[in-house]
Amino acid sequence: MFINDKEIIDALEKGKNAKKEDLIKILDDAKSKKGLELYDIAKLLQSEDEEIIEKIYSVAGEIKSSIYGNRVVIFAPLYVSDYCVNNCTYCGYARKNDFKRRRLTDEQIQEEVMLLEKMGHKRIAFEAGEDPTNCDMDYICHAIDTIYNTKNENGNIRRINVNIAATTVENYKRIYEKGIGTYILFQETYHKDTFKSVHPNSIKGNYDYHLTSFDRAMEAGIDDVGGGVLFGLYDYKYEVLALMQHNKHLEDLFNVGFHTISVPRLKKAEGMSLEQFPYIVNDNEFKKLVAILRIAVPFTGLILSTRESIEMREELINYGVSQVSAGSCTGVGAYKEEEFNETNVNQFEVSDNRKPLDVIKDLLKKGFVPSYCTACYRSGRTGDRFMSLAKSGQIHKICSPNALMTLLEYSMDYGDDELKDLVENVIKKECDILDISVKDKTTNKLELIKEGKRDLYV
Repeated sequence: MFINDKEIIDALEKGKNAKKEDLIKILDDAKSKKGLELYDIAKLLQSEDEEIIEKIYSVAGEIKSSIYGNRVVIFAPLYVSDYCVNNCTYCGYARKNDFKRRRLTDEQIQEEVMLLEKMGHKRIAFEAGEDPTNCDMDYICHAIDTIYNTKNENGNIRRINVNIAATTVENYKRIYEKGIGTYILFQETYHKDTFKSVHPNSIKGNYDYHLTSFDRAMEAGIDDVGGGVLFGLYDYKYEVLALMQHNKHLEDLFNVGFHTISVPRLKKAEGMSLEQFPYIVNDNEFKKLVAILRIAVPFTGLILSTRESIEMREELINYGVSQVSAGSCTGVGAYKEEEFNETNVNQFEVSDNRKPLDVIKDLLKKGFVPSYCTACYRSGRTGDRFMSLAKSGQIHKICSPNALMTLLEYSMDYGDDELKDLVENVIKKECDILDISVKDKTTNKLELIKEGKRDLYV
């Protein structure tokens, strides 16, 4: 198997107590955006030198800025079913937890989608527990269709990224044919013994089947896949190195690695206590590992959810994270229930409870450009084609204009006067620095949006 325990352990052992000048050279060389070797990642992960850690943040920030500019992609999760046959010890949806399970009807899905669209969302992460009887592939495919076909007065959801359990090539083909964006699956932990212990008596407990899910997804035609670790289940240093081994496996086999990596940290959930887990990642460790991931895989999107606090999210955007959720609810039917102040069983606790409008305003005030863009998925700029554009620097000519267009849409359809002023100022500033080859086209399309046109992109 491509997760090589010995290689990870050897790298961590040899990477202990690296010389300061060695670490400085690693970081200086990393500015070329060619990524990092496993041994070098191990050295950086284990450094406690404050000067080196500050340099890690600095280099990560430079790399992020040069690739992503000041854009931040916005999305929200949509939970359609909490039926689950697994007994994951860290999850609120675990089989052992006694609560009334539900899956959304067509009408309920439409209600949730309309509320998400009312918040301005165009990109969602589709979420469901694993239950082959109550949430089978027929239901999942039908739910995807229902989401895409639900239209609000200001449009519809334009792209669905899907986070469902590991499945077969045939089932991946089915969701691929539905027009999904990225297929997302967290390994949760790459440490085999820990994986087995946190998934007792569960379908999900088959480590090898779960680990090779992306191989089957890519075989089925899905070329954008997103990995992740639930940091806190095992030693974060081991997990980061295993993530990099997994990424290399995909690059070697399919010529493209992870499109995104999610970095959730273990949070309190129904039926569990954090005291059960001895590898909880503290704030300083978390910030360091996110920055090192940005340096190690410069062109891979890093996703941060509302598990984290406002302060943590705002800091990590500066030197790592490129996508954030906003206004998230982590329960089935939770957007409607939040609207009516009803209670719900959530998969995990949320720490950032701001409304999307407030998230957008705060990002703008800090100099970022929130983006609701979904153009690459719909224009075939996925997989290795996307990566080639990113690595050549050409992606700026696409992403910057599209970010501005979707931001203007958002402000016109959902914004108050304060937001409209903020957006007008940022658009003027950003248009002034657009590449000359796209500037006229972008300004023309921005005018069309002001006249009422929607869903314009390059």
